[in-house]
Amino acid sequence: MVLLETERMFNIATDEDILGGDASDVYFQRSISGIKKKGFDYDVSAEFTVSGPLNTWLNFSGLDEVVNALEGRNVDLYAIPEGTVMNPRDSDGIPVPFLRIEGKYSEFGEMETAILGFICQSTGISTEASKVRIAAGDLPFFSFGIRRMHPAISPMIDRAAFIGGADGVSGILGAKIVGLEPLGTMPHALSLLAGDDEAWAISQMNIPKGHKKVLLIDTYMDEKFAAMKAADMFPNVDYLRLDTPGSRRGNFPALLREVRWELDLRGHSKVKLMVTGGLNAESVSQLKEAGADAFGVGTSISSARPFDFAMDIVSVRGAPLTKRGKFSGTKNVFRCPSCGRIEVKPSKTTRKTCSCGKRMEPMLKKFIEAGKEAGNYEHPKEIRERSVKEISKFGTMFNRDQ
Repeated sequence: MVLLETERMFNIATDEDILGGDASDVYFQRSISGIKKKGFDYDVSAEFTVSGPLNTWLNFSGLDEVVNALEGRNVDLYAIPEGTVMNPRDSDGIPVPFLRIEGKYSEFGEMETAILGFICQSTGISTEASKVRIAAGDLPFFSFGIRRMHPAISPMIDRAAFIGGADGVSGILGAKIVGLEPLGTMPHALSLLAGDDEAWAISQMNIPKGHKKVLLIDTYMDEKFAAMKAADMFPNVDYLRLDTPGSRRGNFPALLREVRWELDLRGHSKVKLMVTGGLNAESVSQLKEAGADAFGVGTSISSARPFDFAMDIVSVRGAPLTKRGKFSGTKNVFRCPSCGRIEVKPSKTTRKTCSCGKRMEPMLKKFIEAGKEAGNYEHPKEIRERSVKEISKFGTMFNRDQ
């Protein structure tokens, strides 16, 4: 066995490592030690804003882990709730603070690296999933991408994808977190070991009660003829899955139309088509037009570009103060529920009316007060429900703007 110098089997940080600050950049610990010795450990307010990308909206997620990391530390935490669809800049170009932490710097400074990691990667995944959600419309799509990333973060990937709009996830741990049964079809390995006919029969036998019956049809045969054969052998199948390799796809939308035509012609119009393999929002949109009924989306979601959040102190001992290039002072964020306009204002502004005449909603909520969780945190299903509404309303609205 190859052991690391830390005597761990895998290159991962434990919960204790993260909470103890050992998964952070070393200069935070050194700086905190210095300011404590010299008497500079002041009360501060720090905000988290997006540095990039700025040419797209985002679906914010990862806050649950921030709350867990800060609970027990003598700080207050304000944040925009998970599943909120926002632009990273307000309507006047001011950076939107998605989090604000208030307390002595030594209480949370060493957690900056971890907190950024929690929200940067998760938000990237949930945002990409939301764009797939828009492309798929009312058709189901599932998160199949955990095999492309380190297994230690597979539950985070599935949770973020689910919040972003995925209808289900393939990971066993991820499914437990979001409160669903994990979803899966069948691997090519089953056909390679048993042959298509036996593999299809085995797959049908092992499908849990209440789950859709899905058969993978492209291991050996041409997709059209395999689809006809599978539909004839198993007339009660719900989906036929096409995972055609990129080297064999040619015009994949045309292939789907051909398969759909032949199935319908032979009385199998109720059999639906699921497509997987190398999909993203753009290809999902194209394949939907060609007749696909469901999608398994992997790498484009699980390896989505993280959003570059940054933490900056914006006030020290109650006075506005920050580094150059940033906006000092604590802030409130308002959004119009009607037109979607976003405005960032100094925190002394507690009410705002939109230019369209509607009362704007304050977006920052208190999640931790003096180290204790302020209220019960939402379940992922509740977050996703709100998220899908936000995607439908604000995601498409921002798409038109961009």
